[in-house]
Parts: sequence; structure tokens; C-alpha cells
Amino acid sequence: MQTASPSSGPDVGTRLAELVPVLLDRLDEMTDRMVEILVETEPAYREALTGGDPRMRTTLRRNFEVGVRGLASDVPAAYHQSHAEGARAVGSLRAAQGIPLEAVLRAYRLGGQITWEALVALSRREDRHDDALLLEVAGSLWRTNDRGCSAAAEGYRAEERRRSGLGAAERQRLLDGLLDGRGGDPAFVRTAGEQLAVPLGGRLVVVVAPTGEEEPVPLADPGAVLCKRGVRSVWGTRAQAQVGVVALGARRLPELLGWLALLAAGPVGVSPVVEGAADVAGAYRLAETAARTLPPGAARVVTIDDRLPEALLSNSPEIGSRLVDRTLGRLLELPGDEREVLLETLSAFLDADGSPTRAADLLYCHRNTVMHRLRRIESVTGRKLSDPRVRLLWQLALLGTGHHDAGSRRPVRDSA
Repeated sequence: MQTASPSSGPDVGTRLAELVPVLLDRLDEMTDRMVEILVETEPAYREALTGGDPRMRTTLRRNFEVGVRGLASDVPAAYHQSHAEGARAVGSLRAAQGIPLEAVLRAYRLGGQITWEALVALSRREDRHDDALLLEVAGSLWRTNDRGCSAAAEGYRAEERRRSGLGAAERQRLLDGLLDGRGGDPAFVRTAGEQLAVPLGGRLVVVVAPTGEEEPVPLADPGAVLCKRGVRSVWGTRAQAQVGVVALGARRLPELLGWLALLAAGPVGVSPVVEGAADVAGAYRLAETAARTLPPGAARVVTIDDRLPEALLSNSPEIGSRLVDRTLGRLLELPGDEREVLLETLSAFLDADGSPTRAADLLYCHRNTVMHRLRRIESVTGRKLSDPRVRLLWQLALLGTGHHDAGSRRPVRDSA
């Protein structure tokens, strides 16, 4: 798809200087044409372009741009070297995504064809026939396109060799090294990045999904699913959990959370985004804590920032237990039905910012019923609803009992 600078004379160079900006203005049109053909003729690309990798179209457009800019007569040699490196990276990614090499090479040649057709159309508009220009450019365009194909094939085959040569045990060893804090060792990071084909110098996220003995795998083949979307990652197991280190790159964290949510069959905790492998060990601990705040079997994906209060209680079980006991006290000793009604009412009251009317709406009951229950709560706990510190303690205590988890409330019958 890429093109090299022709060794042009003054007239050809001047004409190319006129045409290159016009071609750049048509990049979207050229990309649309290529996407249309790939969707029609290449099943592997069809899947990626219609529902897999949302950045593939962006990659195709960027390749067009690189090739068109390469037509200019003043492009330095280093520019073309970067083209080859980019083609190798694309070839490696397509191998990881499972797209056949033949389809990758056809896509590169298709890009060259579309670039050539656009150049021919522009050179002959207004009854102007720039045959000298076309002859000058044709050879270098197709030679560079062939070099791009060769570089893509190199990257593709290198990825295949890496994937066939790296066993599960070695992959787990490298992952364990990152989780154990070896991300601060440049030599280890360089080796791990090369063997895992995961860029460890940029934005990274750690994912932890605990596995229950009789429950399904929390995340089904997450590495392959993310790779199809152009996201590199490495996955293994640790402390009875699936663990992954994901190279987020330029993606936003909510995109990753959405993809994981589609896969989740159990609790999944996600760390904040960290910069570089040196912070992976800390991110792993945060992701593990986030996952631990969810009840077993809950098919949910949460970040540590979503669960900070729960995380505090989870990391200090003795304090959490004492907080619940001292704050709710005798309320927990009431008969089951009454206890649950009062706990649900207290949770709704706190969610409603202390408004009995709004709490009644949340509980589908009358305001007077809520007021009656609140007076009962004050009587049993010996604490006042009007005290801000008491409300804070109640919120934390309810988290400790599982009665103040977002989305967990059920309507309570309108009864005293």
C-alpha cells in the first residue's frame, strides 16, 4: 500500500506537489472503497470490519496516508523505513488475530491498486494526460507496495514463530514476573514484551476474575476476543483467578470494560490505567481487591475506583466486622423479615439523601410507612438519623452486610 518517492525531474516533482494534497483530501473516499471491497471479498476482514476491530478502518486509512505522502519528491529515506516497520507491526497483529496471510497480502496489493487508480484519475482530469508522471511514478509505487507486502509477511511469520515457540508455562512465568514486580527491570520487560508480543511500555490495565470450583470460567478466551479488536494482552492464572495484563494503548478504559462485560460470567475486577510495566504489580493488587468486593457468582465488571468503600472494608475485615456490629447493633438481631425490611429502608433513605419522600418512591410504599420504619431504626440502634456521622457509619455498615450495593435493592412491600 505504501509508495516510494520517485526519482523525478522538475516537472514531475512539481506536478506531484500539486496532486499529493488532492489525494490526501480523498483518503476517506479511498478507504471507503477498500473497506467495501474487503467486506465483499475477504471473509476474515469482513468480520473485523463489521464487528470486530473498530480500529481496522483507521489503520487502513493511515496506510493510505503514509503511501500518498510518500509520493512527494522530498521524503527522507527514514520515512520509508518507518513504513516497513509499520507493515511488520500490521502483519504481526493480523497473525495474532487469525487473519490468513494470503488475505493480508491481498489487502496490501488492493491498497496499492486503489492508490494507483486515484492517481490516474487525478492526473487525467480536465483532459490533461500526465503520462510522463504516471510512467515515472508507476515503478516506484509498485516496488514499494511489494516491499510493504514483504515486511507484512515478515511480521506475520515472526508472530507465528513466536506463538508456536512460547509454551503456556513460559507465558505464565513471564506474567508472574510482571505481577511479582519485575516490571522495574528493563531487561526483563524487554524480553517479556518481545516474547509475549505485548507493548509493556505504554498504558496498561490488569484484570482479575476469580474462578469458583463449580462455576463457569469468568471470562471465555479473553485474549483472542481482545486481539480481534486490535488489543494485545497476556493471560494466565494466579491464586484461583484468571489474570490478564492488557495493553490499552490509545483506547479508553470504558471500551475495555464494555468488551469484558460481554464476556463476564462471574466477578471481574479491573485496575486503574498505569503507565508502564513497573506499576503492574500494584495494579494487580488493586484489581484483585476490586474483584474481591463482588459476591461470588456475580457477573459484573468493576474497577477499583467503582468500589473504593467496599475495598476499604474488604482489606480490613476485623474493622469491618466491628463497624457493622457497633453501628447496626441490635437491628441485626431482629427476626428475619423485620430485619430485612428495616435494612432495605435504611439503604433507600441514605440513597435518597435523607428524604423520606424519595425513599418511599424507591421502595414503592407510603411516606408514613417509611417514617414509621425510620423511627424504629433509631429506637433499635440508639442513633439519630439527623447526625451526618451516623449516616456515614450506616452507609459503610450496610456495604459490609451487602445491603447497600448498587442495583441490589428489591421493592419492599408496603407494610409496617
